[in-house]
Amino acid sequence: MTEKKGLLLVVSGPSGVGKGTVCRKLLERGGQMKLSVSATTRSMRKGEVDGQSYFFKTHEEFERMIAAGEFLEYVRLFHSNYYGTPRGPVEEEMAKGYDILLEIDYHGGLRVKEAYPDAVLVFIVPPTIGELKKRLIGRQSESEEMLEVRMRTAQEEISMMDRYDYVIVNDEVERAVDTLEAIVRAEKCRMDRNGWMIEKLKEEL
Repeated sequence: MTEKKGLLLVVSGPSGVGKGTVCRKLLERGGQMKLSVSATTRSMRKGEVDGQSYFFKTHEEFERMIAAGEFLEYVRLFHSNYYGTPRGPVEEEMAKGYDILLEIDYHGGLRVKEAYPDAVLVFIVPPTIGELKKRLIGRQSESEEMLEVRMRTAQEEISMMDRYDYVIVNDEVERAVDTLEAIVRAEKCRMDRNGWMIEKLKEEL
């Protein structure tokens, strides 16, 4: 057990910006960073493992957890399945000194900030809107109608990014990962995150 509490890192950004790749590469660098496991009420798919892929819950279990305040954030999609970030596992891992990474949309990110003000919110943006559209087209998985929906959603998300703590332009993946890693290092050096060490040093004077 370490006296230094872990960091809660939230990464958001529009679809197609490459935030998933940036997060995956950050986790691959090792260290004390772990990916948060979400809870959901959707059915388990082949190859998924409860507690690793998701915490699979019934609607009744999920709603009981909502009533008990056990989520940092949650959403119900299209009046169907719930998705959310359980507070307990996140706080348990942070208490052990692990940094926790949440890759969620800005709605969830802002709710996490309300529930946990010490959370660090990072928004990933493309170098230009034209580049974002090019990346979405490059997926070759979007219909023209869905592309328009993605772009409208991106406009909404980007208009809210000034409510985040940091912004990273993902023009080159490794550089974006370097920047995200630097933000984590800097945040962990803040005075208000190191009170235990400061007091210990003062006691030794």
